[in-house]
Amino acid sequence: MQTDLDAYFEHLRSERQVSPHTLDGYRRDLAKVVSFCEKQRLADWGQLKSVQVRQLIAEQHRQGQSGRSLARLLSSIRGLYRYLNQEGRCAHDPAAGISAPKGERRLPRLLDTDRAMQLLDGGVEDDFIGHRDQAMLELFYSSGLRLAELVGLNLDQLDLPAGLVQVHGKGNKARVLPVGRKAREALEAWLPLRALSNPADGAVFVSQHGRRLGARAVQLRVRQAGVRELGQHLHPHMLRHSFASHMLESSQDLRSVQELLGHADIGTTQIYTHLDFQHLAKVYDQAHPRAKRKQGSDQ
Repeated sequence: MQTDLDAYFEHLRSERQVSPHTLDGYRRDLAKVVSFCEKQRLADWGQLKSVQVRQLIAEQHRQGQSGRSLARLLSSIRGLYRYLNQEGRCAHDPAAGISAPKGERRLPRLLDTDRAMQLLDGGVEDDFIGHRDQAMLELFYSSGLRLAELVGLNLDQLDLPAGLVQVHGKGNKARVLPVGRKAREALEAWLPLRALSNPADGAVFVSQHGRRLGARAVQLRVRQAGVRELGQHLHPHMLRHSFASHMLESSQDLRSVQELLGHADIGTTQIYTHLDFQHLAKVYDQAHPRAKRKQGSDQ
């Protein structure tokens, strides 16, 4: 088995030309498989079956391996067996159809309502960059846009009198979103300044040289606003998360929030119900007379 592994690693190094870091990852993962096979008294790779791969994954999961690490382990096994099949060493893939256990889903970071207002109600510099950045922040929070949606936004997608914006989300799927009063005001202050830059195309957000802002430039401006107004790290998706959580907190309408965010699967939107519950639990702990702990009590 080790001879086959050595040949596979050489194939990865010389023919696939994977990086040393990637190769080390394959070595670590497949060392776990070899150790497992030795315990199972398996003499060659053809003897490893799906039921045993499932046992290995379950064993690693019990030892605290994350879902991501187990998915990588399965990927390493599949890669090895693709090579072994091509070389005629065996004719099966024991990892086929096996999925790693899903890990705990991390809750997204967001701003509470007060912090969002603090960010957006800060002083706006009365110049090109100040009004542009304020319009971007307001639109992110007003309509829950993704970074790519804001960067790709063109003038003909805005209908400010009606308070609407059409965006093209993942899979180029279009959706129409409301634009709040504050965001409309910020855009109305920005657009005349935008015209002075002699824009190269119909982009809503441009540099002082008239070129469409890229994703990195927008991320930088949002991060700087977070440091300046809140003293914390801030990125565009935090504003989208904040929009979603605050909408759900007020409306309790999960399906509508799903439509606004452009999620194909409502399960993606449901993460915000966990955030909403955390908020409600915090309010309960602070307000309910039977939830408050006595001062100085260790009980």
